[in-house]
Amino acid sequence: MVLLLQARPGMTAAELARELEVSERTVTRDAQALSEAGVPVYAERGRAGGYRLVGGYRTGLTGLARDEAEALFLSGLPSALREMGLADAASAARLKVSAALTPALRDAPAGAGRRFHLDAPGWYQEPVTPELLPAVAEAVWRDRLLLARYRPAGRDSDAERELAPYGLVLKAGVWYLCARAGDDTRVYRIDRFTAATVSDTPFVRDEGFDLPAFWEERSAAFARSLLRTEVTLRLSEAAAHRLPHVVDRAAATRALEAAGPPSADGWVSVTLPVESLDVAYGQLLGLGPELEVLGPAVLRERFATAAARLHALYGGAP
Repeated sequence: MVLLLQARPGMTAAELARELEVSERTVTRDAQALSEAGVPVYAERGRAGGYRLVGGYRTGLTGLARDEAEALFLSGLPSALREMGLADAASAARLKVSAALTPALRDAPAGAGRRFHLDAPGWYQEPVTPELLPAVAEAVWRDRLLLARYRPAGRDSDAERELAPYGLVLKAGVWYLCARAGDDTRVYRIDRFTAATVSDTPFVRDEGFDLPAFWEERSAAFARSLLRTEVTLRLSEAAAHRLPHVVDRAAATRALEAAGPPSADGWVSVTLPVESLDVAYGQLLGLGPELEVLGPAVLRERFATAAARLHALYGGAP
């Protein structure tokens, strides 16, 4: 309760009860107990009332610089924390730090969250630090224009760019910069910068820009762009349940939602966009007898060949 009141003075009993997941009666009792223990908490009556701490009472974190305070909040991991069952612990830790920050540093968490995002799902390799990452990061942190030369994939020449660098993303060991170039906001791989200079010219940050949301939208669009062909499948109930875990999740979800009703045996037919037939073969083979490939014919033939080889291996005694 003390930490909440340090971070958000004037919270009502109802707000405290909701945040702490207790009853309002418990809030009242705990406030009284804190007061008796020497913590200067009091209740302010009226429409704008609530619980407050006398004289700005707080537990302080001494000697904490702005860059240190911002570094504490470079998580960008809400979904991963939830999956690991650590969301409550992380929330409590952030609350403790937020409550102890001095007013001059109170905006540090939001500033860090606007500028850095760690996309944890799909992590599979150690990050490699690009040579120009420190310069790019400095421009991001100071809200300064970045003068850069960039070599897009598949090209042998550089393009000069003047970028308003909004934020950094680390995904699967690769660093990316989300930056405004003219009227467009784009994504750049930092290891493709061949030169980067931080200018002295500040830029006005769009306060409505949401780095995690922007990254999620661009990532989804990129994933869709890779799905260049289609396969037609019949799936058992078990295979339909597993499909989003073996192919692109969004594509599988859309395919299952667009499917007609299941047949009498519980199987359902879907049309699934895939990156290539080779990729689809590797992804879908693990579904085994819970899956039938209806088309294209070349993929169905590959599955038939695989089934025949498996039968030859396991059809008799070892």
